[in-house]
Amino acid sequence: MSGFDENPFGEPTVDNPFADPAVQQVTANTNNVQRGLEDYNPFADQADQRPAAVRGAANPPQYQTTPSAQPAIMQPTQEIPPPVYAKSGQQQAQTQQISTAEFQRRQEELEKKAQELARREEELRNAPYNARRNNWPPLPEKCCFQPCFYQDINVDIPLEFQRIVRMLYYLWMFHGCVMILNILGGMALMIHQGDFTTFGLAILYLILFTPFSFLCWYRPAYKAFRSDSSFNFMVFFFVFFFQFMVTVIQTIGIPGSGTCGILTAIKCFDSTVGGATVGVITLIIALCFGSAASMDLLLISKIHRIYRSTGASFAKAQQEFTSEFLRNEHVQSAATNAAAAGVRAQMSSSRY
Repeated sequence: MSGFDENPFGEPTVDNPFADPAVQQVTANTNNVQRGLEDYNPFADQADQRPAAVRGAANPPQYQTTPSAQPAIMQPTQEIPPPVYAKSGQQQAQTQQISTAEFQRRQEELEKKAQELARREEELRNAPYNARRNNWPPLPEKCCFQPCFYQDINVDIPLEFQRIVRMLYYLWMFHGCVMILNILGGMALMIHQGDFTTFGLAILYLILFTPFSFLCWYRPAYKAFRSDSSFNFMVFFFVFFFQFMVTVIQTIGIPGSGTCGILTAIKCFDSTVGGATVGVITLIIALCFGSAASMDLLLISKIHRIYRSTGASFAKAQQEFTSEFLRNEHVQSAATNAAAAGVRAQMSSSRY
């Protein structure tokens, strides 16, 4: 009976289970949840929430696409390009200067071509009403002789060939000046050695070679560059080659040939002052002949290159010669007279 000494109707001696701290914590949390549920208002935050999007034809649902499997491809190796170097200030200034100079040069060429075209158009407009008058040689109007040719390099010759034609004209003038010097050298030889042959032949050469060189090789070259004539080019090459050979012979100066060349100058040198003076004079003239021969060779080579670059040929020269020969009025009149004379002779012979 000792186990049941406690009074069943009194306060129990076992601890209160709700006094346990763990049970009290769970009870407090439950009370908070119930109080939160009682205070919760589902319509309080409705204004802050975005409406759910309605799926349809205008807004179809989006599905996550799985990437398609691709075969493995080995990528080629790419070389790294070299670094770009910026130009220095000096290089940029030089490039700008070269570009400006090149632009100015092209602008000047275009202006020259425009002026040339304007001159030619003006001349073509005035040609039917105002025929071109001969202006060479430039003689006074009161002179008894009148100019024989019309020459205007700026008008007749294309721009790219004007320089070479002017060089030919200056070369012809230089040949004439050398011929005049040759006369002075012949006069000095005549005074010093009594050589009248050289003096007389020097005068004859000046009278013959100067006008004939103008007619036989300068005018054909002028016409060839003016009208791109293969026939005139052929005439120029043929005559100018002999001009070059004759100038070389004059440079040598064979004694008694009428020219003051190297051999004549060597012969003049002696122990006297007069001989040395005449020798120096003739030597200078020989050097002038040599310079003329050098320029002849240079120009004939240059003009031959130009002639070959234009596509001209000997067959074209023959064709031009034939057409020009048949179109010549004098040839046509001579052929007509010869045919008429032949017909008259045949009719008279058949009558008797």
